[in-house]
Amino acid sequence: MADDGFEMVAYATDLAEGEVLGVETPRGEKVCLVNVKGEICAVHDVCTHAEFAMSEGTLLPDGTLECVWHGARFDPRTGAATKGPAVDPLPTYAVRVVDGEILVGPRQEA
Repeated sequence: MADDGFEMVAYATDLAEGEVLGVETPRGEKVCLVNVKGEICAVHDVCTHAEFAMSEGTLLPDGTLECVWHGARFDPRTGAATKGPAVDPLPTYAVRVVDGEILVGPRQEA
């Protein structure tokens, strides 16, 4: 882990545009990486509605991430819940891509 709290979790080549990828940080946190039109975002990999893996979800054409279990939707850039049944936002992580490596920072509660 870098001094600034960022940790390498994947390679940029692992996450094509429009894809979702579940990863785990070296500390054991489950993170869902999302490539929204070339912008890599990271949210906590647990739906705030019913604790299902967001990385099993789908990135929709409008840029929202849909949980496949009950259809809750979130903005992966901010973590905001955009469609019920979820009400609470997803925690997010700052993301950096350095030399082809995706690094995530400490979890940020929304």
